[in-house]
Amino acid sequence: MTITETRNPPRRAAPARPPATPFRALSGAMFKGFVRDKATLFFTFLMPLMFLTIFGLIFSGGETSRTELGVVGQGPVITALEDSGALELTRLDDAGAAQEQVRSGELPAYVEQRGDTITLRFAASDQNRAGAVRAIVDGVVNRANIAATGQPPTFTLDAAQVEDSSLQPIQYMVPGILSWAVSIAAVFGAALTFVSWRRKQVLRRLWLAPVRPHTVLSSRLLVSLGVALLQFAVFVGIGVLPIFGLRLTGQWWLAIPLLLLGTLAFFSIGMLVGAFCKTEEAASGVANLITLPMAFLSGTFFPIDAAPAWLRTVSQAFPMRHLTDGMLDVMVRGQGASALLVPALVLVAFTAVAGLVAGKVFRWEE
Repeated sequence: MTITETRNPPRRAAPARPPATPFRALSGAMFKGFVRDKATLFFTFLMPLMFLTIFGLIFSGGETSRTELGVVGQGPVITALEDSGALELTRLDDAGAAQEQVRSGELPAYVEQRGDTITLRFAASDQNRAGAVRAIVDGVVNRANIAATGQPPTFTLDAAQVEDSSLQPIQYMVPGILSWAVSIAAVFGAALTFVSWRRKQVLRRLWLAPVRPHTVLSSRLLVSLGVALLQFAVFVGIGVLPIFGLRLTGQWWLAIPLLLLGTLAFFSIGMLVGAFCKTEEAASGVANLITLPMAFLSGTFFPIDAAPAWLRTVSQAFPMRHLTDGMLDVMVRGQGASALLVPALVLVAFTAVAGLVAGKVFRWEE
């Protein structure tokens, strides 16, 4: 009797994985640390999205409040004010009651028509609304005077907005709030990471290990750039939902390279903050002190066209102002690559200067 021995073929050994490079290992560690930090996720994504959602819902109707105006009497001027649609009229019985409401602040002004006499009284304490009411009433009275002469007007005014009539406030909010969110992620991410790693002696160990400084910096920068791209996708994705109605116009994708340049600029600010601060609390406070005022002065939440001239001039020194303006140009105003030339040059110059200073003052250990 012959016994045949059967043997299983030897298993082929799985190919060994190549050892992770320091850059890949550091990038992976920093990305995991970002994802696992709930506070960072909240301030990077949820808090800016809350602002976008609240403002988007408030202004989703595209309607603005009209200035109230008290009216007394009847006549063609009162009728023309009603037909203008620019004011919300409140009818009152007599001039005495109207003047009392203006004096108490319930109304910014009132108009009384008795025959051919038009009387306008306004509250000097509210210069903005009083000025708007005076301009509207003055225009209506002038048109009524021209109509009374029976002669055609000598000059005509052709007024129209230059943007698409379908533009909604959300189309101005998304680029602005996105700029603010990118600045928060880049500044806080760089500053807190370097301060924390310095306090925990991680940077010192990396310095002693065969890891070059630019490997550490570039790995953290890669995480910041990836987060910025993710923020762009999330904010634009939510903005185009029907409830908000964001409509991208022109070459909107040109905003992406500008967004990456803006991330570089804010990352260099975060390096500066991380170099000077010794604790996470100090770094968080300084980062807030930089990003929040810069957001208001850069027109992130509302236009600063009505701000004083010197304040608008100062805002030109902020990278967030140029990032917001550049993204507005290509995402909303339908402009092309030429509109990004100045914002891109400013962001590159800001990154070079701030990055050079940060490199000089950077410390591996306390």
